[in-house]
Amino acid sequence: MAAARVPLWAVCVLRVALATVYFQEAFLDGERWRNRWVQSTNDSQFGYFRLSSGKFYGHKEKDKGLQTTQNSRFYAISARFKPFSNKGKTLIIQYTVKHEQKMDCGGGYIKLFPADVDQKNLNGKSQYYIMFGPDICGFDVKKVHVILHFKNQYHSNKKSIRCKVDGFTHLYTLILRPDLTYEVKIDGQSIESGSIEYDWQLTSLKKMEKASAESKDWDQATEGKSQDWEKHFLDARASKPSDWNSELDGDWQAPMLQKPPYQDGLKPEGIDKDVWLHQKMKNTNYLTEYDLSEFENIGAIGLELWQVRSGTIFDNFLITDDEEYAETFGKATWGETKGPEREMDAIQAKEEEKKAREEDEDEQTMGRFGGRENIFKEFHKRNEL
Repeated sequence: MAAARVPLWAVCVLRVALATVYFQEAFLDGERWRNRWVQSTNDSQFGYFRLSSGKFYGHKEKDKGLQTTQNSRFYAISARFKPFSNKGKTLIIQYTVKHEQKMDCGGGYIKLFPADVDQKNLNGKSQYYIMFGPDICGFDVKKVHVILHFKNQYHSNKKSIRCKVDGFTHLYTLILRPDLTYEVKIDGQSIESGSIEYDWQLTSLKKMEKASAESKDWDQATEGKSQDWEKHFLDARASKPSDWNSELDGDWQAPMLQKPPYQDGLKPEGIDKDVWLHQKMKNTNYLTEYDLSEFENIGAIGLELWQVRSGTIFDNFLITDDEEYAETFGKATWGETKGPEREMDAIQAKEEEKKAREEDEDEQTMGRFGGRENIFKEFHKRNEL
């Protein structure tokens, strides 16, 4: 007897008991989404969102998401959740985006904000922690942004990650791990991965941290010995002058030299003076071991972008610490509707092709009848003459 198939929603319920889900939004409760999402009023020209599944979809209700509605506009909208820190934990950001208008120039990315972000005044200058997702403009820009905020600067991934450019829904996933590795997935498939330290060009900053750590170790090793270093000692190379008169000048003693600030045979020229100076300075720009991808007060997710041609749909937002749950949630949402969505699009394409062919045939038919009518008119004119 075959085992009963466990539905994906049941698997999600099981996984959520093991995972920490910080935020999840699939817009399954109609217009109540307006109670959770705040439209920025920073600019009266900002474009508006509506809830829609688009012109074609896999499931009319499940595929509903936030859709941009006005051409050549900036958009800014966000939703809050309970603030958290991802220190020492994996952070997964996932969502779906559909450019059914066949994007020519515009963003399809999301941003993760600190908890104190001003939602009503959200704009392009609002500080964010992470920016992730596709950006398309003409033939040159077709990339996936992965930008991290660190020490008051934004750092982009130096690798070129290509995004999807068709009109179907795609699942984008970013994974940041506490061991400083990362992974970018599209439609559940890994398309890029590596080291946060190297792929964000933060190696030089990491070297600063290493130098700072070595300075600390040096200070600890030499603690309590500084007094010895400051003591004077006799110059063993000195000799008693030939004209020295002990009776008049007293007993001769070799001159005293100050002990240099080094030991164990190290030579002064082997020590970088700048290193010694910086050892005693607490520089706030030095990195800690794992803070390249750690954020203390994550509290909002949002869309802050520009689009020339509107129509993009954002859906199935997820922020969690569990990679397996993110994969399961992706299969239960995008995975269930991706096939039917393409089928509906193919059916619509055939119907449009058929309609266009029929209209063309009608025009040709009208053209033939119009030609005959002209012949009859010419015939009657000749008879009248």
